[in-house]
Amino acid sequence: MIEWLWSSNEKSADYSFNRSHAACYALIAYRTGWLKANYPAEYMAALISSVMSTKDKVPFFVARCEDMGIEILPPDVNLSDHEFTVVDGNIRFGLDAVKGVGYQAVEAIKQAREEGGPFSSLWDFCARVDCRAVNRKAIEALIKCGALGSMGASRKGMLAVLEQAQSAGQKAQQDALIGQASIFDLDSGPSAGAGGAPASALPSLSHAPIPGEEFDQAQLLAIEKEAIGLFISAHPLKRVRDALRERVDCSLTALPERQDKEWVTVGGIIAQAKKIRTRNGDPMMFATLDDLEGSVEVLVFGNALSEYEGSLGVDQIVLVRGRVDHKEAGNTCLVAQSVEPFRPSEQDVERARAKQEAIAEILPLQLHLDAARLPASIIDELKHVLVNFPGESEVVLVMSTRTGARKLRLGPRYRVCSSPGLHAELAHVLGPASVPAA
Repeated sequence: MIEWLWSSNEKSADYSFNRSHAACYALIAYRTGWLKANYPAEYMAALISSVMSTKDKVPFFVARCEDMGIEILPPDVNLSDHEFTVVDGNIRFGLDAVKGVGYQAVEAIKQAREEGGPFSSLWDFCARVDCRAVNRKAIEALIKCGALGSMGASRKGMLAVLEQAQSAGQKAQQDALIGQASIFDLDSGPSAGAGGAPASALPSLSHAPIPGEEFDQAQLLAIEKEAIGLFISAHPLKRVRDALRERVDCSLTALPERQDKEWVTVGGIIAQAKKIRTRNGDPMMFATLDDLEGSVEVLVFGNALSEYEGSLGVDQIVLVRGRVDHKEAGNTCLVAQSVEPFRPSEQDVERARAKQEAIAEILPLQLHLDAARLPASIIDELKHVLVNFPGESEVVLVMSTRTGARKLRLGPRYRVCSSPGLHAELAHVLGPASVPAA
C-alpha cells in the first residue's frame, strides 16, 4: 500500500504546482474566456495567429470560427497582413500561414503595396515586389491559395505565365537599377521602390493577356490545400457536414479521448493514401482521414484492405469503422475494419440540415443549484442520470455562488430528451426546487 501511495504521489508531482501558480492559470482562463465572449473575432484571430506554425491546429480553429458564425476570408496580397486580422467581424487569412512565404517576403509585399497601391495584375505584382525577397516558389504558393484572386485572373492562367511574368519583373527591376546607377548624380526623384529602384523607373509595359482557363473544382481545392494546409474557398465536406454527423460516433479531434481499442465509426475525406508491404510481405495501407476539425492516420490491413481498397482513393468521402489505437503518447490512429463510401442524396443532406437547424432552436434545460450545498458526489450522480436520457436539449447548470449566479454549459455528450421521467430522476437527485416543471 505504501509503495502504491508513493508511486501515485510521484506521478502527481510531475504536474503539480502551488496555489499561486493555480491562481495565475485561473486568471488567464478568466481573461481569455471574457475575450472570447465579448470579442470573439479578435480573440480567434489572435489564437489562430499563435498556432500558424502548427499544421493541425489552424484547420481546427478555422472550423471553430465557422461554428461561431465567423467567416474566414481567403488570403489576399492586396489586403492581408502577416497574421490573421479582423475585417468587419470576420477574419482575413494571414500571409505568414501560406507555405513557402516567409516573413521577409510578406514585408516586401506590404512595402510595394504601401508605395504603389494595390496590385492590378500578376505582371504588376512581379514588377513591383522585390524579386530578391519573393521568389518563384512563394509566388506560386500565393497563386495556388488564391491570394492573387482579387486581380481577376484564373489561377491556372497565372501559373501558366508565371515564368514569363517573373522574368519580366526581374528585368524591369534590373533595368531600373542600372538606369539609376547611370544618373546617380541627378535628382533621383521619388523614393526607391522594390529592390531599391525608384517606383517611377519601373517601365509600364503591355503584356499578353493571361489565359482565362481555370482548374476544375477538385483541382482548385487540391492546390489550395497544398498551399495553406486546408480548404478555405470551399470544402468537399461542408455540403454533407450535417448528414455525416448523423452517421459518426465522434469527430476526429475527439479520438484521443476515446479508450484504447474502443470501436468507433468516424467519417471524412481521404487526404493521403499509401500502400506498402510489411516485413512479412503482406500488403497494408496508411491513409490520412480529414474532417472539418482535424485528421487521423488510418491503418488498413489484410482482408480489410483487399475488400475496401477501392473506397480508399484520395479525395473520397468515406465512413470508417475501426479500433482506436493509442500506439504512442499523443499519437492516436485508427485500425480500420470496414470502409464505406459516403454518398448521401440531396434529400438526406436537406433533412439533416433541417434537423440541425431545429436542434439549434431547442431551448436548453436549466438546472438551478446552490454550489455551497452540493455534495462532492453530485456531479457523478448527475452525469449518470443525464446519459440515460439522450436527446438534443443542451443542459445548463445555473450555479448560485458567493459572488453571484454562474452558468455552466455541459457538453454535447450530456444533451437530453426532456421528459417527465428525466425530471423525476433529476428532482430525486437535486431536489424539486432545482428542476423546472416538465
